[in-house]
Amino acid sequence: MARNREKKGSLLHQVKIALDSKLAIGESKFLDKQNGLTNNKIYSWETYRTYLKHNIYFINWVKEVYNCKSLEECKPYINNWLIYRESQGLSTYTLKVESSALRKLFNISSEDIYKLKPRERKDIQRSRGDKIRDKHFSEKNHEDLVRFCRATGLRRGELKELKGTDLKIIDSNAFISISRGSKGGRPRQIPLLFDEPFIINFMTSKENKKIFDKIPNGADIHGYRAEYCTKVYKKYARDISNIPKNEKYFCRKDLKGTCYDKKAMLIASQYLGHNRIDVIAGHYIRG
Repeated sequence: MARNREKKGSLLHQVKIALDSKLAIGESKFLDKQNGLTNNKIYSWETYRTYLKHNIYFINWVKEVYNCKSLEECKPYINNWLIYRESQGLSTYTLKVESSALRKLFNISSEDIYKLKPRERKDIQRSRGDKIRDKHFSEKNHEDLVRFCRATGLRRGELKELKGTDLKIIDSNAFISISRGSKGGRPRQIPLLFDEPFIINFMTSKENKKIFDKIPNGADIHGYRAEYCTKVYKKYARDISNIPKNEKYFCRKDLKGTCYDKKAMLIASQYLGHNRIDVIAGHYIRG
């Protein structure tokens, strides 16, 4: 019976059809962004699965509370849902994901949806202290992965797709060429600044195979990226007392009083694949 209802157009079926129509796997988000064509596209299966999960939470709620049968009937209750979820004390990160999922599903802009409370750095729990999932991951048993991450700062998706042949030597300088798994499909080259002999030997030994067969869920990839970012920043940072005021980045809110070198921040941000210094100021540079 449930299968027949889905074929006739259950809410779940409608959500799947709507999200499926937006799949753009293999297309360049970076190029589309330059042309303003990203609004109605989903570029990765990971994003698709995340949006599907959070939209299912929403339709289950509106179906129970308002007895909605179609997505059009659900649409007026989007803001009610976000307000309800906010009142549950969910993290701002989760709320932001839910908002993004709903905007994508219903083709609405951020201006036409409930404005979530500003995200404060002090509220972010990601990679701060030991988490339950970390207890199921042994850095000792995954020494090569941890060492590689701390030396390169790659994202989880980039690590999954990286091959030995992505190591490039240009004028005697070693680089890692990122062309798959990057955020927004944006390619970049990362110079090897740390642990170079290990990285070169490790990647060369893999030849045309993937560097890692699997990236454990418990691995704190974001934390390793933060360590890498901090090292890059410190490598290029100038004496803060000797640079012009317009080249200084003054932190606000809970980091008020902290000052960074903008040029060093930009380099670190570019190596991470962000190109935004405000992102690394709040979420990556440590100490």
